[in-house]
Amino acid sequence: MKKIRNIVFLAVCGMAFSFTFFQKFPEAKITNGIIQARIYLPDADSGYYRSTRFDWSGVIPDIEYKDHTFCGQWFDKYDPTINDAIMGPVESFAPLGYDEAKTDGHFTQIGVGLLARPDDKMYSPFRYYKILNTGEWSIKKESEQVEFFQKLDNGEYPYEYKKTIQLVKGKPEMDLIHSLRNTGHRTIETEVYDHNLFVIDSQSVGPDCVIKFPFNIQVEKQGARGIDSIAKIEDKEITFPKRVTKREQAFAVLYGYGNNPKDYDIRIENHKTGAGIKITCDRPLSKLVFWASATTFCPEPYIHIKIKPGEVFNWKIKYLFYVR
Repeated sequence: MKKIRNIVFLAVCGMAFSFTFFQKFPEAKITNGIIQARIYLPDADSGYYRSTRFDWSGVIPDIEYKDHTFCGQWFDKYDPTINDAIMGPVESFAPLGYDEAKTDGHFTQIGVGLLARPDDKMYSPFRYYKILNTGEWSIKKESEQVEFFQKLDNGEYPYEYKKTIQLVKGKPEMDLIHSLRNTGHRTIETEVYDHNLFVIDSQSVGPDCVIKFPFNIQVEKQGARGIDSIAKIEDKEITFPKRVTKREQAFAVLYGYGNNPKDYDIRIENHKTGAGIKITCDRPLSKLVFWASATTFCPEPYIHIKIKPGEVFNWKIKYLFYVR
C-alpha cells in the first residue's frame, strides 16, 4: 500500500523516478522501536548531498512512525551538487567571510567547509561554490542515534561542529542536538535555519495541509508571493484553499513571535492521513520564513548564533511525531 501511495504521489506531481531510487549512498539506519529513520552520511566522494547550501550532516530520506511516512523526494531532478536536492529537516548556516573575501578568495560554510568565492557577485544560496576543504568528518553510529563531528582548521573562521540525530527512548521523538565551538581568533556570528522539507505520507499539498503557530501571524508584504491565492494566512494558521499545482509556489517572511523559545513551537499536519509533527527548540526565533510548493510545505525557523573565540554555542531541536 505504501508503494502504491508513493507512485501515485510522484505521478500527480509530474515527478520522474530518478537514479536516486537505484543508487546506493553511504547511510545509517536507526530505531528506538517506535520510530525508524534512514540517514545519509557525509562523504565528499560518494555522499548523496555534495552541494554547498545545506549542512551535510542530517540528510534524512525516510522517517516512519505508526505506518506513516514523513520524508521523501519532493523535487524533480537529482544531482549531488544541486543546492536543494535534499530531504528532511535539513539545516543551513549563513556563510562566514563571504563579503570580505576577494575574488578567488575563500569563505566558510559551516557543515560544508571552506569554499571559493569565484567573482564579485553577491552570495546566493542557490549557487554551487567550489569546495576547497571539507575539513575532517567523523561519524559514530549507534542503534538509536548517529553522531557527526566536523573539524575545520582552515580559513578565517575555524570551528568544531558536532550534531547528533537521536531517537528518544520510549517516545515518538527525534532530537537534533548541536554544539558549535569557535576555535579561531574572530567572533563567529551567523544564523542557522531548518528548511523542514517534510513530505507526509506521500501526499501533495492542498486543503488537508496546515501549519500551526502559538502566536498570531503577521506577514511582511514585500517579497511575499502566493499569499491568499495559494496559501491563506489567518490568525495562528497557514492553510491551502486548493490543491497546489506543480508550477505554483508560496513564500513569505513571518512575524508575530517574541524573544522566547516558547514561540518556537510549530506544528505541521495532514488532516487527510492524520499524521503530524511538532517542532520545538531551546533557542528563540530570530527570523521565520514560510515556503510551499506542490509537494512540500515548509516552516523555516531561524536562530541567531554568536560565539566568541574559544566559546561553544549549544542548541537542540525536538521533533515529536504524532497521529491525530
